[in-house]
Amino acid sequence: MKKNQNFIVKGKYSIIEGEIGRGSIIWNYVNIMKGAKIGKNCVMCDNVFVEEGAVIGDNVVIKNGVMVWKGVKIEDNVFIGPGVVFVNDRYPRSKMVKQLEKGLSPDEPYGVSDEEWLENTVLHKGCSIGANSTILCGLNIGEMAIVGAGSVVTKDVEQYTIVAGNPAKIIRRLK
Repeated sequence: MKKNQNFIVKGKYSIIEGEIGRGSIIWNYVNIMKGAKIGKNCVMCDNVFVEEGAVIGDNVVIKNGVMVWKGVKIEDNVFIGPGVVFVNDRYPRSKMVKQLEKGLSPDEPYGVSDEEWLENTVLHKGCSIGANSTILCGLNIGEMAIVGAGSVVTKDVEQYTIVAGNPAKIIRRLK
């Protein structure tokens, strides 16, 4: 176990380059890229990847095997189950293909900006995402909402709502 003045690394072989808040715990094989922001008292379980530009609030638990991409914002007190998948590009293509589609030469520096493809996703305070769910890009998961395990979320989820299935549909409202 390696202690920093702010956070604890309990695992091995983690790469930690982003900002991490006080009291957070990092487990095995976690990669937090430069430019990623993680709040206080978070838990990053084994094999979590947090890309540059991702923002994670306070008291967030991210279970094993989750990748949080640029454009994903996770507010405070959120739970993300193991194997959850986030998407940040509605029409994913290689950067080179996107460049060629714009009429740019493959020899030029990359000329496609984030704004041309990145779609932001926000998980609002206190929501929970069940294991092996997929969250498509450009969505809002409402405050205290619950996404059932294995769901594919294709539309915004209202606050205080439980959704499940493929595509995810409202099961019931909590309030």
